[in-house]
Amino acid sequence: MPPDTPPNPQTKNKAGRLRPIDLARPHGLSTQAIRNYEEAGILPTATRTPHGYRTYTALHATALRTFLALLPGHGHATASSIMRAVNEDEPDKAFLLIDRSHAQLLEDRHTLHAVEKALGALTSTAPPAPPGDTFIGPLAEKLGLRPATLRAWERAGLVHPRRDPRTGYRVYDEAALRDAHLTHQLRRGGYLLHQIAPLITQVHTAGGLTPLQSTLDDWHTRLSKRGRALLRGAAELEGYLRERERERERERGRG
Repeated sequence: MPPDTPPNPQTKNKAGRLRPIDLARPHGLSTQAIRNYEEAGILPTATRTPHGYRTYTALHATALRTFLALLPGHGHATASSIMRAVNEDEPDKAFLLIDRSHAQLLEDRHTLHAVEKALGALTSTAPPAPPGDTFIGPLAEKLGLRPATLRAWERAGLVHPRRDPRTGYRVYDEAALRDAHLTHQLRRGGYLLHQIAPLITQVHTAGGLTPLQSTLDDWHTRLSKRGRALLRGAAELEGYLRERERERERERGRG
């Protein structure tokens, strides 16, 4: 197969055609990345010269900008699926994926609020009503987890259930239940087990929300950045959709 960039080419010919490197260079990408994006359906299919060289247009450049704008808010998999849906003329599929990302962001905001509420409850002078001891099965079901997950949290030192002296079963008292709920909330917030461990320790030793405030502030900042990234991606996508519509109108006019 011939290379995608012929020797000594013009950057852009009179027909407005672009080479792979013309798309790649402004974004610090490789020409292989451009080919990969095309093969994945993220970019529309390129036309070929009589010698087999790929050529692109301004529409491809807009598609690339749109994909790169979608990445921070949606992640690679969802951004790729959005672009494929648009390029396959199925915009409703793309809109559904976008709606899901916004719904996930809203859920993450609710999670952050729940974490703040849980931590705030730990600083309350009035002790919470004892929830009573429970075993691993009912607790896992209540949290929507597998018992193996709770055992993994125990091995990581995040939750410390006691053992029933007669049966050897794990028993979660008030403190263990609190730590399990807090770990669950932080995991939903995107924190890894090794990141949660010092937070649990701080809750035990510091006994207040203040030592954790920087973590919560960082979480707020990350959610805000995602929200703005979703807005930027939506703006670029709207521009790409409009450009595709204009391209179809031009093709109908030529026909």
